[in-house]
Amino acid sequence: MNKLVWKNIGRFALLMALQLLVLNHVYLGGYVMPMLYVLFILMLPTGTRRIPLLLIAFGTGLIVDVMNNMLGFHAFACLVVAMLRILFADRILTRGEPIAIDVPSIYSVTPQYFISYLMLMLAAFYLVFYTIELFGFRSFGGVILATVASTVVTTMLAVLYQYIFLKKETTV
Repeated sequence: MNKLVWKNIGRFALLMALQLLVLNHVYLGGYVMPMLYVLFILMLPTGTRRIPLLLIAFGTGLIVDVMNNMLGFHAFACLVVAMLRILFADRILTRGEPIAIDVPSIYSVTPQYFISYLMLMLAAFYLVFYTIELFGFRSFGGVILATVASTVVTTMLAVLYQYIFLKKETTV
């Protein structure tokens, strides 16, 4: 296997361990539930084919569902994020140019484009997740508040994760 595959396996293991051992126990004010594991799906290479991406997203969400004793909420929300990533990642990250990015990150893409991509995808994830969790829009204000608060906190954690664990690529 090539180096990129091993890096993605390591990133998956690190983000899953961080999510399952630490972040699953963080629930701030009843509205913020950081789910950093979604970053794994968002940082897969932009050239990843559709079916493998959807399978990876489903498997990732299913693992979190099984470990949290949930009913598929994470798996469904991850599938929605993967579908949105297929539709919008190239438009946001590469601005429509046919460029394959091995690791979409704050270093490989202009920071404002990456943060926009991150916030859009996380907002979609949380909106789907909280809507399913509450079984509808009965408490629409609570869903929106939890979506916004969790998106902001998770975005900050994702950027912090990238500054800590990713190395800035130097050009020669």
